[in-house]
Amino acid sequence: MDTIEILGLVAASLTTSAFVPQVYKALKHKSTADVSLTMYIVLLAGLMLWVIYGVYHNSLSIILANVITGILALTMLILKLKHR
Repeated sequence: MDTIEILGLVAASLTTSAFVPQVYKALKHKSTADVSLTMYIVLLAGLMLWVIYGVYHNSLSIILANVITGILALTMLILKLKHR
């Protein structure tokens, strides 16, 4: 694995982990009142496109970051709809 791919994996870890506290808080408090449904829908669409892009370019860091962030975004969407 080359240095630039390692850099990408570190960047992916940091940006993906930024979503964890929001999901944790929503699960803990069972409240998503301050979460934008539109933002998470648009984010999820963009993440799906990034996964396709990552597959096309065979980039592990792009694929992993966007699949994991997509799971977190989908979780938030489900919680948002559940706790309306």
